[in-house]
Amino acid sequence: MTDVKHHKVKTWIRGVPVEAEALEQVKRVADLPFVYPHVAVMPDVHVGIGATVGSVVPTREAVIPAAVGVDIGCGMMAVKTSLTASDLPESLRELRHGIERAVPHGRTRHGGSGDRGAWHRIPAPVNDAWSELRPGYEELAAKHPKLGRGNDVNHLGTLGTGNHFIEVCLDENQDVWVMLHSGSRGVGNRIGSYFIRLAREDMRIHEVNLPDRDLAYLTEGTEHFDDYVHAVEWAQTYARKNREVMMAAVLEALRNAKGIPPFRADLMAVNCHHNYVRREHHAGEDVLVTRKGAISAREGELGIIPGSMGAQSFIVRGRGNPNSLHSSSHGAGRVMSRTEARRKFTLEEHLKAIHGVESRQDADVIDETPGAYKPISAVMEAQRDLVDVVHTLRQVLVVKG
Repeated sequence: MTDVKHHKVKTWIRGVPVEAEALEQVKRVADLPFVYPHVAVMPDVHVGIGATVGSVVPTREAVIPAAVGVDIGCGMMAVKTSLTASDLPESLRELRHGIERAVPHGRTRHGGSGDRGAWHRIPAPVNDAWSELRPGYEELAAKHPKLGRGNDVNHLGTLGTGNHFIEVCLDENQDVWVMLHSGSRGVGNRIGSYFIRLAREDMRIHEVNLPDRDLAYLTEGTEHFDDYVHAVEWAQTYARKNREVMMAAVLEALRNAKGIPPFRADLMAVNCHHNYVRREHHAGEDVLVTRKGAISAREGELGIIPGSMGAQSFIVRGRGNPNSLHSSSHGAGRVMSRTEARRKFTLEEHLKAIHGVESRQDADVIDETPGAYKPISAVMEAQRDLVDVVHTLRQVLVVKG
């Protein structure tokens, strides 16, 4: 554990590159009077909006909507199958195309009519999942009509863009896993953006001076606080359900792929958020814990820490470290922006870095090239006291948003 010279900051960053700006951002969060007992900084830390990505922020009687962010409930799901490497066809291209047909991904037409990343005819499994979510959504929209104007059911079971992905992986025993990364999609973005604005307005009304406007917070006992907590809990449920619906579609595509034998997919399953807020008990008090780019790592709890495209990923078991607030990193963490990655790396360099992985081979995925991320081996070494590795995965097929 490395000190950042702040009594309310504990870090796990030894041996990994960290921007000075990210650490300054962490200190600004830690200085807020309602942060208790301290901010925990994970090895994948990098600058975010308001709060730093790769940080764990426990708060008493307040919550910072921008710290949770707009991809509420974003996280990972992984399922181990009974298939082995020898059960997969030599070429995985047709399987990738089958998965791409099964799960809407990416974004076109600025997300408007005809967007390829949304459903246009809602499949029965999506409608079934939405029937569980709909009452809560209608309740939110009745009180805050702006939350009901936009994508909702048509994004359920879809991947999205950016660093969201679907992968077929092999573990250290050559067993086949399916892993995916996504969150609450358009409706979560709408909820997050809406309450970030409300928090800023509350700060102006009460003339609260903040070191960063994105640290605007909602105070427990107020109507906006209660509404936000209710909305964010709903969005986190949506995000988890989104991953479950997608996983079912991917497994069905795998079952329908030519040459793949019948298989089971109930050997091990992990579904964990890494952008979310939850009530927990730490250092003798009940607090609201915001994990922005971090996963829960309570003793014995399973989690997923993905590497970058072309790098190893890990199924882990938490060690319940109280100093990290029972948390660990959520991935490798970026070392450069998407724009910088597109400027720095060529398509040829990207394809060399992901050699042997079946994926799209166009310039639109360069911003996710492995060189844009921290080395996952260094990230894992820096948090050896937070998690134990259960399985090590390497991807053989990637579908990008």
